[in-house]
Amino acid sequence: MLGALFAVLSAATFAFNNAAMRRGVITGTPIQGMAITIPIGLLCFFPAALVVAATTGVPHLALAGTAWMAGVGIVHFIIGRYCNYRANQEAGVNLTAPVVQLQVAVAVILAVVVLHEPCTVLQAIGGIVMLAGSLVTQRQPHEPAGAASRDKPAAAPEPTFLPRRAAGYLFASLAALGYGTSPIMARIALEHTSPATGVIGGLIAYAAATAAIATGLVSRTFRKNVGGLQRENLRWFLYSGLFVATAQGFNYAALSIAPIMLVAPILQLSLVFRFVFANALTPDHEVWGRLVIIGSVLSIAGACAISIDTDLIVHALALPQGIADVLRWRIAGG
Repeated sequence: MLGALFAVLSAATFAFNNAAMRRGVITGTPIQGMAITIPIGLLCFFPAALVVAATTGVPHLALAGTAWMAGVGIVHFIIGRYCNYRANQEAGVNLTAPVVQLQVAVAVILAVVVLHEPCTVLQAIGGIVMLAGSLVTQRQPHEPAGAASRDKPAAAPEPTFLPRRAAGYLFASLAALGYGTSPIMARIALEHTSPATGVIGGLIAYAAATAAIATGLVSRTFRKNVGGLQRENLRWFLYSGLFVATAQGFNYAALSIAPIMLVAPILQLSLVFRFVFANALTPDHEVWGRLVIIGSVLSIAGACAISIDTDLIVHALALPQGIADVLRWRIAGG
């Protein structure tokens, strides 16, 4: 399905963005990252919107839809992104990522309750398996690079990072709430439209978020924070801004033609892509091991259970009629 393909591409580009963002926020600040990545997103969506308008005409988006997408810009790009950056800064990705990944649970629950989207038993199991996969992946212990080859293997490496767990979990929870709510808002705005309208919607969302950042420049503290940006951090935030804008474009295109129950869980494949990109770009500063592999496999299996039609899976596995009926049973939705 085209919607599933867009969602997978979104997951991959989100993962590359995450790797770049993590590099930048280690010595930079969340505000600096937002001040760079959000305007870049607007600059990326603007020419894309021009191409859409030139090739297909200006897609129609009702006033209510425009308002919803502006709200997405505030909820996702301002609130969610700041809380995610702050959580990573306070406690690191390994501790906070499992909490942030609860966004899929938030999105799925809201999709069923607010949008009345159908949810079968098999899809529910798939969601649980995906969440379990993300948690298992994050349980992988980290051994500092080069520790095994030291002349004194018994000497423990000096800690370079002391996580502030309470603050990290708090901001990670807020990020999950923001990231899980924004797809519902986008779906309400873009339902029954087209991928081209999704591009316009993304432009509106980034414009609203950029306006909020510009308003923040009124604050002297805000300006001082942004003014302290270092050149090395700037480079990584530029990469992050470019790829997160691309990821959002794929995301909104997927939401315009596919339900939340399909798009939101597939986006969690970014867990798999994230470790692939991190291992390729910064192999000496990443976590890898048996639990990462197990978690990745579980995430893929869960995504398949959710994204592939339940009847297709049931027939392919030749399940007994009783089990098939249970897996087809809709626990919620129309």
